[in-house]
Amino acid sequence: MRDHPQGRAPDYTTPALVMAAINLFWMLGVIWALFGLPVVLALSWALKTLIDWMGARRSRA
Repeated sequence: MRDHPQGRAPDYTTPALVMAAINLFWMLGVIWALFGLPVVLALSWALKTLIDWMGARRSRA
């Protein structure tokens, strides 16, 4: 059972980021259709602020 050397795990970072972008795109499209562009702009700004805050917090640690 242990005759085969264990290989490296595949790197799924790029596919995960692509799927996250696709999911974000369709979710914002649905929100736009239901509530309008101002809500999408507010959510996008809030998401950008959260990502910036997390990046600044991570760089300090």
